[in-house]
Amino acid sequence: MAGLKQPADKSHFLLPDLGEGLVEAELIRWLVHVGDQVKESQPIAEMQTDKALVEVPSPWAGTISELCGKEGEIIKVASVLVRYGTSTAAPQPAAAACMSAQVAAGASSEDQGTVVGSVQGTLDVSSRFARRSSEHLTPKQNGKSLATPAVRRIARELSIDINHVPGTGRGGRVTASDVEGFARGARTGRGTGTMDAAPLAVSARAVPVPIAAPPVDRDGIAQRIPFRGVRRKIAEALARSVQTAVHFTATDEADVTALEGKKREYSRVTGEKLSLLPFVIMATCRALRTFPALNANVDDAASEILLKGVINMGLAVDTDVGLMVPVIRDADRKSLLELRRSISDLAARCRDRSITREESLGGTFTISNVGSHGGLFATPIINYPEVGILAVGRGRERVLVKDGKFYAGVVLPLSISCDHRVVDGVTAVRFLGEVVRLLEHPDEFIS
Repeated sequence: MAGLKQPADKSHFLLPDLGEGLVEAELIRWLVHVGDQVKESQPIAEMQTDKALVEVPSPWAGTISELCGKEGEIIKVASVLVRYGTSTAAPQPAAAACMSAQVAAGASSEDQGTVVGSVQGTLDVSSRFARRSSEHLTPKQNGKSLATPAVRRIARELSIDINHVPGTGRGGRVTASDVEGFARGARTGRGTGTMDAAPLAVSARAVPVPIAAPPVDRDGIAQRIPFRGVRRKIAEALARSVQTAVHFTATDEADVTALEGKKREYSRVTGEKLSLLPFVIMATCRALRTFPALNANVDDAASEILLKGVINMGLAVDTDVGLMVPVIRDADRKSLLELRRSISDLAARCRDRSITREESLGGTFTISNVGSHGGLFATPIINYPEVGILAVGRGRERVLVKDGKFYAGVVLPLSISCDHRVVDGVTAVRFLGEVVRLLEHPDEFIS
């Protein structure tokens, strides 16, 4: 877990950053109760991040006197998770306890900023940190403010130019509270401290007009399911992708009759049952080397396209709790059997929730095998900040024509969605055509 300045008196434990740049996590389940004696490193809670289910260990031994949060709540990083002491200690209301302890613990302004590191954050910054905003100038590196990826994401979601936000963090870093304070000042036409002098960098959509939610018909409800956990994180990620990337989709079909023969041959020789997916991954990796524009991430905060020198293939995996996308690292360097085993291992650990967050990071391109559930074509949503995703449909037998002759063959439907800001339509179609060509001539990429 990422480091965080914890209180020296060990009276309470602040939720640490459970992954690079996280600002919040959902409390899924408490593993302890008030009055329990816990040991150092004993798991005390299960938290759902944007990528995985994580057990949070106690940083020290002690007696739990208060649990600051209810199961299903969103807990901000650097807010109080649990208190230690005696079981007879009078509990404080969870929200007030988290805020008062945060200020009393003397956390740095950078940590304080992380507490409100969400567009939906509700904690106010104390006057001590507001005063500090007038004492710091934002340092620049190549003309860019210093800030973590999470803070840059918040600025991007608020349509704020982070390079215009004065920083109050250590070394003048821009914190999440700086960004939100700047946004509030922009909405009201004023700011605090040096924020008044900063150029206004908020676009029109940074000040959305509140729209009342339409009424929901409450008749005939059979079940109420809380919109949280993995499903909530999926919704957030997909909404971010649709709102940021400019999607377009192209489709094609591959005659995989010869590839089906190769698949049966490999299964017979190796004794391991192979699907078409490892072959598709291998062909896609080869095509990505030919069309590197699709093997990329977009850093919107820095206004940069990051072409990747490695191919880390994300795989959309359906689970009982929703979609997960683990990553096969250096997929282009793996053999068919290694790919097959990686697919099986990652899918199994996604479904039993033992996958780690790190195993879902660093993807450069994603494949979604919708055909395993009977789909034909699809319009997949890009796994932002990647710029491309390939959906593989179900192979179907069909009567085909070649050289004027009919024959029974197998056709594999393929759909690719790309970010049109980065990938031109002709590039996407040529890339998809190369994948089709390789799948139709498996000897070219299978040694």
